[in-house]
Amino acid sequence: MAKNILVVDDQFGIRILLQEVLEREGYHVRLAQDGQEALRAIRDTEFELVLLDMKIPGMDGIEILTNIRKVNTQLKVVMMTAYGELDLIKEAAALQAIGHFTKPFDIDEIKRFVISEIGAA
Repeated sequence: MAKNILVVDDQFGIRILLQEVLEREGYHVRLAQDGQEALRAIRDTEFELVLLDMKIPGMDGIEILTNIRKVNTQLKVVMMTAYGELDLIKEAAALQAIGHFTKPFDIDEIKRFVISEIGAA
């Protein structure tokens, strides 16, 4: 059975890029464009990993991560940011995010990270 990954980003192109790359590796990828959609997905599906953008209109990444922790304290979450804001990265780490990537990211680096964290699909 394929391992489930949730990609949460308000940018359509980023969501599709990550979906295509990770599905080619054999993962099942679900997409969410905002916090409400992400939280519904997390309640409906068991994910091995969430790739979560920090800057999302409405409910930002830290708020989404805070709500994820109310639903699942063990879910592996990786933050993505175009800003590299140290204070937000530290706040995410305090909420048990397992890492972060700065956009634009190296897609091969993300693939290696995913495989190292949740194993091959």
